[in-house]
Amino acid sequence: MPRADFYLIDKPRFREQPLLLVCELAKKACAARQPTLVLCRDFAQAEALDELLWSFDEDAFIPHQLAGDDDDADTAVLVVPPGIDTPPRPLAINLRDDCPAEAGERVLEVVAADPSAREGSRTRWREYQRRGFQVSKFDM
Repeated sequence: MPRADFYLIDKPRFREQPLLLVCELAKKACAARQPTLVLCRDFAQAEALDELLWSFDEDAFIPHQLAGDDDDADTAVLVVPPGIDTPPRPLAINLRDDCPAEAGERVLEVVAADPSAREGSRTRWREYQRRGFQVSKFDM
């Protein structure tokens, strides 16, 4: 059964910079050798995440790149802005307002502390349930 896990940002560290949580999740996925897509809201967010993945942890190396190159399939973490089609992977970290059309085995939803962002997450929660996903939440 596919899973959708919602990570609700609560810690001050992640409230100040929500993309840090995305980096931590990507780091764990990389350590588990799980090919990952990070579905960004827009190109600016994709670029910001790309930069942060290089610098957020000086002891970690997370092989990643912006989607759209010939070697996308060989990259552990693929940062995907809207408008670029990529095949699904076992794990997707979704930062978009909608559920991914094609999801792999597991989707991680990062939900900002802002109450307006949480309303959209409730809609996605119901959509995942409708699609037969096992859904859970974690406070971060």
